[in-house]
Amino acid sequence: MQLSRRAVLGAGAASAAFAAAGPAFAAPQSARFNALLERVSTEMLRRSPERATSLGVTEARAGGRFIDRVSDASKRGDREARAATQRALTDLNRIRRDRLEPQEQITHDVVRTSFENALASSAFTAGGGAGAPYVVTQLSGAYSSTPNFLAQQHPIRNRVETDAFLTRLEGFVGVLDTQTAIIGEDARAGIIPPDFAIDKAIVQLRAFAETAPGDTAIVQSLARRLPQAADIPESARADYLTRAEAAVRERVMPAFQRQIDALNAVRPQAVHDAGCWRLPRGEEMYRAALKSRTTTDMDPQQIHDTGLELIRQFNAEMDAILRSQGMTDGTVAQRMQALAQRPDQLYPNTDEGRAQILADLNDQTNHVLTLMPQAFGTLAQAQLEIRRVPPFTEAGAPGGYYQRGALDGSRPGAYFINLRNTHEWPRFTLPTLNYHEGVPGHHWQGSIQQEAGELPFIRAALLGFSAFGEGWALYAEQLCDELGVYADNPFGRLGYLQSAMFRASRLVVDTGMHHLRWSREQAIQSMMEATGDQESSVTTEIERYSVWPGQACSYMVGRLVINRLRDEAKATLGSRFDLKSFHDTMLANGSVPLSVLESVMRGWTEAQRA
Repeated sequence: MQLSRRAVLGAGAASAAFAAAGPAFAAPQSARFNALLERVSTEMLRRSPERATSLGVTEARAGGRFIDRVSDASKRGDREARAATQRALTDLNRIRRDRLEPQEQITHDVVRTSFENALASSAFTAGGGAGAPYVVTQLSGAYSSTPNFLAQQHPIRNRVETDAFLTRLEGFVGVLDTQTAIIGEDARAGIIPPDFAIDKAIVQLRAFAETAPGDTAIVQSLARRLPQAADIPESARADYLTRAEAAVRERVMPAFQRQIDALNAVRPQAVHDAGCWRLPRGEEMYRAALKSRTTTDMDPQQIHDTGLELIRQFNAEMDAILRSQGMTDGTVAQRMQALAQRPDQLYPNTDEGRAQILADLNDQTNHVLTLMPQAFGTLAQAQLEIRRVPPFTEAGAPGGYYQRGALDGSRPGAYFINLRNTHEWPRFTLPTLNYHEGVPGHHWQGSIQQEAGELPFIRAALLGFSAFGEGWALYAEQLCDELGVYADNPFGRLGYLQSAMFRASRLVVDTGMHHLRWSREQAIQSMMEATGDQESSVTTEIERYSVWPGQACSYMVGRLVINRLRDEAKATLGSRFDLKSFHDTMLANGSVPLSVLESVMRGWTEAQRA
């Protein structure tokens, strides 16, 4: 089913009012508005050439050559980006929203909210702003992101792209040294990561620095993909590899050591407190991070209390299933821990076991794809690949994450699963991860957004909202349960409920650390007691929330809003409620703030009732 423009955008009575006013009424404002969006999109891509590569856009779209450039990681670059955002917001506010077409009004709201949140976050000049206050941690920093980018996203299809690969490799050194300087600058301003974040960053930096240059992911990727560059003769390929190894050995590795030295220099000043409350303007910073991450006005205590109530609800449901399976001794968490250690639930912690996990995930994806026509009229077309998190970053990486495919189709969407220890992935937990990261979660939502063809480029490719994207992925887990994937798999359904419990626990521990001043250990204990997850995986999660304030709250807050809007639509429409149309409208509108989502979906409900 192909949605009409009106249906996609959830337009209601506003469309009729606009039509009555006549197209000439809005033409000047629409032209100014679309020109502004084009200008801002180009500016954003000029500031982030890696993103232009990842998206697979043309040089014309990106405002010039980008294939051999790297981003400016300096404080000056951050200030220039903030000034550009402020100019764009000022220009946007000069446009008469009431004189735009209804779908343009939605875009106006989306873009304005994004700019306002970005400015509020970047007012805190440390690291990446309120939501990422440290420039280098176990989760953040060019030391981790750039090797992955070069190995997995920079294309090597011809001599030009291969030369650009080497140019970017040299540029990587400058980015590393820029961030190394910021470590000291931020420390002098009182912005130092917790001790455990520094320690794990050093471990990961050393893991790369102690690898033979030819065995690094960067050089290995070049060696693997060089045959794709048809205009480079085989006789010349060895020279490219020699140059890459020399760059890694002579320039990249020393830059890694300089960053290790910088972290060791500030390590004696680091404290063990996990929350950002201890930073300058820390409490204000956390509220700004929460607003940006959730796109709501929920305060920390309200989010904390919501999480506690949801934990009680999910605990009761899990208890009932465990009892039905004869597991009655101990708390729900203790019984889940026992289930996770049963031999029938564990994969061998070997390369063969890891390969089997990937094979099983692909089988589950193929099955759930057959169910999608029951819940969607518009079906995603983009291919999905499931890959292992690169071993050199797996120590600090999350359990799974998604990487969107290129707009030009040159690279498929992919999600990565952390397989450092297969025993962290009992069999009953895998389906829910798959539905969250793949189909009908991140991959499905992102692909439909790209394929809809109705959204301006800035929305289709550049702006994202964690509360919507993660909220949808968490809702996707629930949707699969509703589609009956666990009908004959009670343990699998326990995995789904444990995942929901995990996201409810995130509300509690994130606000606990950053608002109520919980310790890292207190947060770990709270999450283990709620979910029954292993301490190793819980520890990684808690340490992630410590350096990304507020992000962990976006998942469950987003799911709660989506469910509330669905319940409202059902109550209003009764038997006329169409789940497929509800989903199609939501996904075709792309990633939006939750406040805008409410307006769009209520407009759809009113249009359906009319």
